[in-house]
Amino acid sequence: MSGHAIKALLIDSGRVLNGPASGHWFISPKFYTYVDRKTFQSISSSKRQNAFHRASQYISQQSLIQNEEEEYAHFIHFYSLFSQSLPELDLDEMKVQALAEDLVYNRKKYAFFNDVLQCLPGLSKSFKLAVVSDAWPSLEPVFVEAGMRDYFSSFIISSKVGVTKPNPMMYRQALNELEVAPEEALFIDDSLRNCEGAEQLGIRSLRMLRDWRMYTYRKLFKKEVSIVRDFYGVMKRLNQR
Repeated sequence: MSGHAIKALLIDSGRVLNGPASGHWFISPKFYTYVDRKTFQSISSSKRQNAFHRASQYISQQSLIQNEEEEYAHFIHFYSLFSQSLPELDLDEMKVQALAEDLVYNRKKYAFFNDVLQCLPGLSKSFKLAVVSDAWPSLEPVFVEAGMRDYFSSFIISSKVGVTKPNPMMYRQALNELEVAPEEALFIDDSLRNCEGAEQLGIRSLRMLRDWRMYTYRKLFKKEVSIVRDFYGVMKRLNQR
């Protein structure tokens, strides 16, 4: 990578560092303790998707959530909306609260990718690291539980800032906390829009696409920003400096 020496990495969380342990962002580890699996799976896929979409519209409109207590209250409403859309599940108030509690307070809800576990310790010795994620306050304790938090000198969560990427505030807060200039940072995200937002500020970017089909298609036919599949690819690019 040509230009100024890179001193810091600004890294997205979801689909870059980790993913939902269940395979679905809003199906927490204990989801089927409170939701009857057979009944849920008997409901058409489109109806289930619409239920999650309706609830997601609500939570995406809550731009400022400062702590886990506020997050928990919002996710009670989230699962209330979800329950209203799927009356077949017969979710009472206690089950709705239990779903919200597990989604917010379960520290095992996300799983870190193997390449992250292998590469991040080394990267943290050579670069300042920041998480820059559109997420809620409960994300940080997940990193603490997994033993990953100490690798990051800055941890920027959109719901605490009050804006989401690609708002410049998200990137600038990380740069300020790491005390680096835009040209000294590399931003890594799975979203093209967010990568372009970083580049508009003078921050170089890599788009991480872990799905090999999407990676191959974009690599061959779409020449937008530099693309990698995992952190092995990130390290290869950094070694080309």
